[in-house]
Amino acid sequence: MTFEQLRIFVAVAEREHVTQGARDLNLTQSASSAAIAALEARYATKLFDRIGRRILLTEAGRIFLEEARAVLARARAAEAVLTDFAGMKVGSLNIAASQTVANYWLPARLHQFRNLFPVIVANVAIGNTQTVAARVTEGLADLGIVEGLVDDPVLSVTPVADDEMVLVVGKSHKWAKREGVDPQEFDQTEWVLREQGSGTRAALEAVIARAGLDNKAIRTALELPSNESVRAAVEAGAGAGVMSKLVVDRSIKAGVLVRLNAPLPIRQFFLLKHEQRHITRISHEFTQLLCG
Repeated sequence: MTFEQLRIFVAVAEREHVTQGARDLNLTQSASSAAIAALEARYATKLFDRIGRRILLTEAGRIFLEEARAVLARARAAEAVLTDFAGMKVGSLNIAASQTVANYWLPARLHQFRNLFPVIVANVAIGNTQTVAARVTEGLADLGIVEGLVDDPVLSVTPVADDEMVLVVGKSHKWAKREGVDPQEFDQTEWVLREQGSGTRAALEAVIARAGLDNKAIRTALELPSNESVRAAVEAGAGAGVMSKLVVDRSIKAGVLVRLNAPLPIRQFFLLKHEQRHITRISHEFTQLLCG
């Protein structure tokens, strides 16, 4: 068994797709298929079930995936130690970030970092807050940046920025002519929501709870997996939405969304680090840029 085979297996397993896994590793589909086939043949164990055009992990594949991730994480940790000795002349920074952070706040900071250290490669994985925290915990990311609170004893959590939340509706919504809405009225309309596990969804649910409403009383028109899809649905009149001002600012200025006054909290973006893992010089320099 080789590290390359492990790397290919993890990429294919996480995407449940040979072609996508191969593309992300800059390999051919045939090379990736051959690596998987070699593992299965060597150990006489099926790692995937092929169902039509899809592939699904077998029970053995699911167990092996956890071990393979752990091995690759240790290899990255070993590489990170050596990278420190290179004095920032080579190396990479693996960041996991939640959607609002990754799409609207992080790019400018990555640009600053590249200007300071042009040879360092930054890789960004995007998911919701829960997914990002899991990647940092498992060693799949050096740092995580999220907009939701994380309670995990192995992670340090440091605020790095404020983020204003706003209530918006489409031009045709019944609230569009109003100046403001009290959260106690949130059960009087339908809502377009992010999925469970996202920081944006958690922020709205916290407001609803403080207003004395049961989250079950909130009528869900749509539950969508990205800020962009939520924004588009609200623009189309599907319901009200609470989102980061970073996400909806252009739509408000363009007149396709109406911002309503509501007592919403200023939430924070948080930097996540693993308490027990080696902090590379690259990670330290990026942390200084964010916190400095």
